[in-house]
Amino acid sequence: MVSICPVNRLLVPKNSAAAQSVMGPNYDEFQSDREIWDALQACPQSVLKLTMAHCDVATPDAIGVEGAPQALERATANLRDLIDGPLMRTVSDVLWVYEIVDRRRPQTAQVGLGGNAVTGEIRTETNPQGSVIRNEGIREPKARGRADLLQRTRCCVGIVNLAVEDQAGALQQALDTVIESRECDYQAVDEVDNRHRVWLISEPGDIQRFQQLMSDMPEAYVADGNHRSAAAALLGREDYLAVFFPTSRMWLAPYNRLVRSADANIDTVVEALADDFHVEHIVDNEPFQPDCTHVIGLYHKSGWFKLVPRADSFDANNAAQSIDADIVQRLVFDRILGITDPRDERLTFVGGNRDAGYLQSRVDDGAFDLAMTLPPVTMEQFMDVCRQNRFMPPKSTWFEPKIRSGLVIAVWDDPAANGVS
Repeated sequence: MVSICPVNRLLVPKNSAAAQSVMGPNYDEFQSDREIWDALQACPQSVLKLTMAHCDVATPDAIGVEGAPQALERATANLRDLIDGPLMRTVSDVLWVYEIVDRRRPQTAQVGLGGNAVTGEIRTETNPQGSVIRNEGIREPKARGRADLLQRTRCCVGIVNLAVEDQAGALQQALDTVIESRECDYQAVDEVDNRHRVWLISEPGDIQRFQQLMSDMPEAYVADGNHRSAAAALLGREDYLAVFFPTSRMWLAPYNRLVRSADANIDTVVEALADDFHVEHIVDNEPFQPDCTHVIGLYHKSGWFKLVPRADSFDANNAAQSIDADIVQRLVFDRILGITDPRDERLTFVGGNRDAGYLQSRVDDGAFDLAMTLPPVTMEQFMDVCRQNRFMPPKSTWFEPKIRSGLVIAVWDDPAANGVS
């Protein structure tokens, strides 16, 4: 059984123009603080002022340290400005329907139900029967950084993306009915031209019907936001912001790698790869982004190579070991390049918001020695890993389209405790 609860105090845009001003990317979608600073110059009212307040400064040279006391104080002041300013209003005891239309798939709207998920339902070693299943390990320093922001500002901005198998289609039908019945409360278009629309649900009977539909779901899988839910748990919070999306309309983009390695002699690497892969040199040298499971791209200044793992190089019965990110980590980075830890600074992970041409350009300009392009994980692979109660390989899932921050902000019961009116 999966629970969803209405949010007691929700800060939302007053209209679509306000939503366009406030909405922003999630904090973890950027390659650098300078990118965040640039985004704030383009959209000075963006919620990034709250989630990444250390970048809300006059010049790039003034960028501070994320989580530093000065940054947390600035975040608190920026939240106060949102509450008191002309862009936002407060609503009480609501759920919401959230629709995202990806510009690349305009005929397939991804629609979910937003509200508070229950922290006590997260599956952990001490709660092995929990119905909300995480798919990756938690790094406490990262979760603690988010928790510090939550505690200081007394609000929750980051939303956890939870996937549910709506096998009967009842939840999807109920969500679509809301969308078809009336105009949205507000909408905005993000930086890559995806459309985001929100319908607030405040009628008690409607809330109860959606809660019943959610209670029929045996499990939910954390698609994006493991550390956001962990931050709430660290603070002893009973709930955290989430949107539950039926899996039937969800999809993933590639999650690629850039590598700095003094050992990346291409002839030596290709020779070693032949032990575990079928290796083919791609002669046209066009950026190569695989879209088929177990086809992997490797780029060096000498050109592109296609790698296909040999059947005996992974355990097909182990859902996590069958993910191409795990195959690459074990058989390329670990065995050949000696990079045994995915957190090694020689590895840079590049999400689906950058294409293979970008990776090729970073190798060509000398910033990196190798690029590796991986096919997107399929929804079935993702759910198989969760069903087997395993963890996904690090940096293997890039769900798109991304939930945007700032369209809803949960303000906790006593924001005045930290100077927020």
